[in-house]
Amino acid sequence: MSGIAHTPAVPLAAGAATEHRPLIITLFALFVVATLIITIWAGRQTRGAADFYAGGRQFTGFQNGLAISGDYMSAASFLGIAGAIALFGYDGFLYSIGFLVAWLVALLLVAEPLRNSGRYTMGDVLAYRMRQRPVRTAAGTSTIVVSIFYLLAQMAGAGVLVSLLLGITSDGGKVAIVALVGVLMIVYVTIGGMKGTTWVQMVKAVLLIAGALLITFLVMLKFDFSISELLGRAAENSGKGSSFLEPGLKYGKDATTKLDFISLGLALVLGTAGLPHILIRFYTVPTAKAARKSVNWAIGIIGAFYLMTIALGFGAAALLDRDAITTSNKAGNTAAPMLAEAVGGGAGSTGGAVLLAVISAVAFATILAVVAGLTLASSSSFAHDLYVNVIRRGNATEQEEVRAARWATVGIGAVAIGLGTLARDLNVAGLVALAFAVAASANLPTILYSLFWKRFTTRGALWSIYGGLISSVVLVLFSPVVSGKETSMFKNADFYWFPLENPGIVSIPLGFLLGWLGTVLSKEPADQQKYAELEVRSLTGTGAH
Repeated sequence: MSGIAHTPAVPLAAGAATEHRPLIITLFALFVVATLIITIWAGRQTRGAADFYAGGRQFTGFQNGLAISGDYMSAASFLGIAGAIALFGYDGFLYSIGFLVAWLVALLLVAEPLRNSGRYTMGDVLAYRMRQRPVRTAAGTSTIVVSIFYLLAQMAGAGVLVSLLLGITSDGGKVAIVALVGVLMIVYVTIGGMKGTTWVQMVKAVLLIAGALLITFLVMLKFDFSISELLGRAAENSGKGSSFLEPGLKYGKDATTKLDFISLGLALVLGTAGLPHILIRFYTVPTAKAARKSVNWAIGIIGAFYLMTIALGFGAAALLDRDAITTSNKAGNTAAPMLAEAVGGGAGSTGGAVLLAVISAVAFATILAVVAGLTLASSSSFAHDLYVNVIRRGNATEQEEVRAARWATVGIGAVAIGLGTLARDLNVAGLVALAFAVAASANLPTILYSLFWKRFTTRGALWSIYGGLISSVVLVLFSPVVSGKETSMFKNADFYWFPLENPGIVSIPLGFLLGWLGTVLSKEPADQQKYAELEVRSLTGTGAH
């Protein structure tokens, strides 16, 4: 994954952006106000913990599928993938394939059993047949760490996007933008809870699909709806020739990049089934059948969107100058808005400025919806797993639990703002892939062992979560993502020793291995009766909340 250290002044449509800035600001304001109205309306219907955490379990399969799509199609999908394809062609498109295939793992292994087995958080499933306090502490810690990694990507996307539109080039201005996004997400979650967040995600999913569909149509119109002509022009304009459409431009150059590619693929395919903000969405529907149906809808909607990334990414490569993309943002995060301006009429045109503003406002709404979902997942886990079941040992009222979740939202929001200011210039698709790697290393092994292995013990769960979490985070910290290269978070420092930018190839097998090792070395017997109860519940829904 490529990230960058410094983004130069944004030259994109300077004249158009200045001339049409009132229109741009108005559209942004309309999106923010509309989503705040939805949040306040939903907040008035939030009365207890079930409403705050799970939206009262009142959403249909289609509604939840739409909301899952809105949660999943993040700034990485819209901005990062389009930029990766525009710069690296075939290798960039691998992100789209990985993100989509990952849903099959979630559908086949996790969605239905999780809905049947848990109540509000991932910790509910893990603690069902284990010792409550240590396992919930581990699950809560992991959820918060994964969510913060994912939040960094959204903050980085927000900084790039708004800076681009408003012509903000100073570091102080970009920090202010990140802070604004953080404040808005805190408001969404504390007021609206899961109901408000879900409705915002549904609206945002519709807007994002509509925006991508419009750009796809306009791009294909320029090439007489010929995909081969689009790809041919993209290859020609990229300066890379036919290699732009073949594997190896980013990955596969040598043994290290080949390993990096395998590591990336593992993280993308296995990570979705361990992402906390996706997992809690399965609790918002009334039945396991609705959970399965919501994943089916999500696969269809997300699949259609990722097909359109062909037009978004290769369209940007075909119609935009590569240097213009990298000058605006070295990681390519501004390729999609720049493409919108180009197909709308070009720089300086009213049509170009309007489409640029609309698409960027949609992307901003995307970021707000996803950060709200992430913050809700982490604050729910803190309140339900750590505060109620560990600190208060189960002796807390629903009102105290919801109050703790709201305060946790403020704290997590503050941490996300602080870290987001450091990550504001990194590639958003790369940052999300790191979150996937941590989720696949720490959460997925423990979830699968808990659901399907009757010998699994508390020690196995703790070794798996903490081992996967610590190994993935440590490998990221000492990788080129953080230091040692021009594209690193700290480009002037050099303390990396792990050569890969993606830790999954080491940390994911390690998470599974430690879960097995901790179990076989454990002296405590597994609770067979509890496992039998969990098995019946996960397969049939009997006794599910």
